[in-house]
Amino acid sequence: MSVYETLRHFADSYGLVVMLAIFVTLCAWPFRPGAKQHNRAAANLIFKDENDGE
Repeated sequence: MSVYETLRHFADSYGLVVMLAIFVTLCAWPFRPGAKQHNRAAANLIFKDENDGE
């Protein structure tokens, strides 16, 4: 079996599962319980003036 065929087999089987797991994790990451304050701060960041204190 050549390297190409080995990589192709990996991409067709386990690679798809790994990419799906990464996708689901990244989609669910903002909804974790501890992220509420970070999300709120990121949402309001565009309204902060450079003269405002931190």
